[in-house]
Amino acid sequence: MSLSQPKPLPWAAIDMGSNSFRLEIGHVIRGRYKRELYLKDIVRLGAGLDAQGMLTDAAAERGLAALATFAEHLRDFPPERVRAVATQTLREARNRNEFLVKAQTALGHPIEVIAGREEARLIFAGVSRLQPSAKRRLVIDIGGRSTEMILGHGTHPERAESFQIGSVSLTMRFFADGKLTAEAFRAAQIAAGAELEEALNIFPAGAWEEALGASGTVGAVSQVLLSAGLTDGRITPDALAWCIEHCLQAGDISRLDLPGLKDDRRLVLAGGLCVLYTLLTQFGIKELLASKGALRQGVIFDLAERHGARASELRSHTVADLQQRFAVDTAHAQRVSDKAERLYRQLCPNPAPELLRELRWAAAIHEVGMVVSHHDHHRHSAYLIGHVDAPGFSQNQLQRLANLALGQRGRLRKLEAALADETLLWQLLALRLAVIVCHSRQPRHPQGLKLTRQERRVVLTWPTAWRAEQARTIFLLKEEAEAWRRNGALDLGYA
Repeated sequence: MSLSQPKPLPWAAIDMGSNSFRLEIGHVIRGRYKRELYLKDIVRLGAGLDAQGMLTDAAAERGLAALATFAEHLRDFPPERVRAVATQTLREARNRNEFLVKAQTALGHPIEVIAGREEARLIFAGVSRLQPSAKRRLVIDIGGRSTEMILGHGTHPERAESFQIGSVSLTMRFFADGKLTAEAFRAAQIAAGAELEEALNIFPAGAWEEALGASGTVGAVSQVLLSAGLTDGRITPDALAWCIEHCLQAGDISRLDLPGLKDDRRLVLAGGLCVLYTLLTQFGIKELLASKGALRQGVIFDLAERHGARASELRSHTVADLQQRFAVDTAHAQRVSDKAERLYRQLCPNPAPELLRELRWAAAIHEVGMVVSHHDHHRHSAYLIGHVDAPGFSQNQLQRLANLALGQRGRLRKLEAALADETLLWQLLALRLAVIVCHSRQPRHPQGLKLTRQERRVVLTWPTAWRAEQARTIFLLKEEAEAWRRNGALDLGYA
């Protein structure tokens, strides 16, 4: 790089895990990664879920304080170079939306709640790029309330799963009183085995050449074994048995004193050991190596790719796969997508690329619900889109696509809250009008509909010839204007 060239801007990832919140800032230059800043705050968000699945005020405050600290380091960051992701605790929390509103204000950036398989994919992205290898690998990440398993080679994950078992949740359930007994370890291992048993056919023993472990639990145990001189840091069933035996000798978490064990990890070590021991023995893992990469680096690599030459390639492949899985009429979906884009460009002459991509994706899969029933297919489409595992998409973005699918037809009252977002409002109007214009499902649909927008006033005009040739389309467009009049989100007229 010449001296005259400016230094490229870094990327920032925020990993809102169940045990820790982490901020990582780094550069990706020609595929190589260089860290600039790393911060970690032990938040224990996962320990703050009560029996009703509600995030407690104390846990929420710890999380907000951590995000406020991170925000100080992100003050001058362009929004497109920051990505914050939340994992299992906020997938579970019933009051997550209330927390996310405050959290996004504290951080100053949007927060995406990602599905378990998407978390697994991003973990593999971080591991495979920071620790490249041609070997077929099993990657494991034991978090506070979930465990991810990924099988793949190179940078390609072949199988990715997430299981609702982790170091925090197991510790809270079986070691809540702090007592480290053989009975508690046995019960915790049985519970972990029951949760993970369904994965035995997905990740059969011998399907990989090496096994790697990412994130906190594996790193902590690896450091204990290295400090104790028991291994060079690699984790084996015998080494884990040694760790468990030392826990039993201590008898209580407060008296646990293993070499190299940090205080913040002591409180959740018992649950983490139970998950680890179960994984190694149940899946025939002879040794597990601590990896260099993790979720946060995967987020950065994924973010860089989204803004590079391969922007949105993965998500576009995902949409195509969904079309095939749900037997979508792709020719009709393409017509609706093309028409929606043309109309949207009339409403928003300089659209943000991501908003335009969202609209096209929504149009591509707006009829996936047809596989369930033609009646109220828009409601079925919304449900499927909102709940499907879709690589590359966060749960937030899937919900946005689901809202567009739900609103493609019918009354608008069901989306009153969502329509407070003006960007969604214009996407939805373009999609609804495109569905109307293409309603006959014929290869040749009427052309010439024009939109004129001034603030929230939109006027439809169509060719004079439509009055004789497209009477049904005009009827539907007038019905659409009346639907928006009743809703009040915008003033839609026609001339």
